[in-house]
Amino acid sequence: MQSILAIITARGGSKRIPKKNIKEFFGRPMISYAINACKEAGIFSDIMVSTDDNEIAKISKDNGADIPFMRSEKTADDFATTFDVLEEVITEYKKTGKDYDYICCLYPCVPFLSGETLQSAYNQLAASENDALQPVCRFSVPIEWAMKIENGLLIPNDRQAQLIRSQDLVPKYFDGGMFYMIKTETLLREKSLTPKKTMAYIMDEKEIQDIDTIDDWNMAELKYKLFKETKNG
Repeated sequence: MQSILAIITARGGSKRIPKKNIKEFFGRPMISYAINACKEAGIFSDIMVSTDDNEIAKISKDNGADIPFMRSEKTADDFATTFDVLEEVITEYKKTGKDYDYICCLYPCVPFLSGETLQSAYNQLAASENDALQPVCRFSVPIEWAMKIENGLLIPNDRQAQLIRSQDLVPKYFDGGMFYMIKTETLLREKSLTPKKTMAYIMDEKEIQDIDTIDDWNMAELKYKLFKETKNG
């Protein structure tokens, strides 16, 4: 198997949900779900957390992730991109003589992500001729039917598109916001997590939940409770 580095990006200082990345979610710190999914996948050479926060670093270590170095000030500010963070990690690992064929970037708030999903995604990418993979979810209704509000009135964004039957429209997808897999050399060359040859890994909407606000967090709890009941039932 080729070498794969899992990088969980977990900056401190969340404003809308204080300490979101390590806030307790069903008895465990949120970031532990991402770490456990990586461990259960059984495909990673190393699992590390990139953070600027000592508390996140300690909890990550306690849950089995590596913290070989802390994130620099440059990649910890509000203007740093995810690519900047990944590039820094790759550079630091190279200094120790470690190179990886693939990078898997994961976000820390992914309680629905399983090791099975990560393993399946990697197997599909490795068996293809593509350079990267991105989880996506299908929009439940055609985006061509979108509407907007102008001067208090509801107006079709595209009146002609509203006349098209749903079965005649090509399905559209949105970013699952959970993880990205990419060949390291492609990442460094194209400086993008979604290069030209990025394949889709289609996921079910019940496995995806943005967690940016308290309302999002509450919805995630409801979905997770149902998810666990369904799985155990």
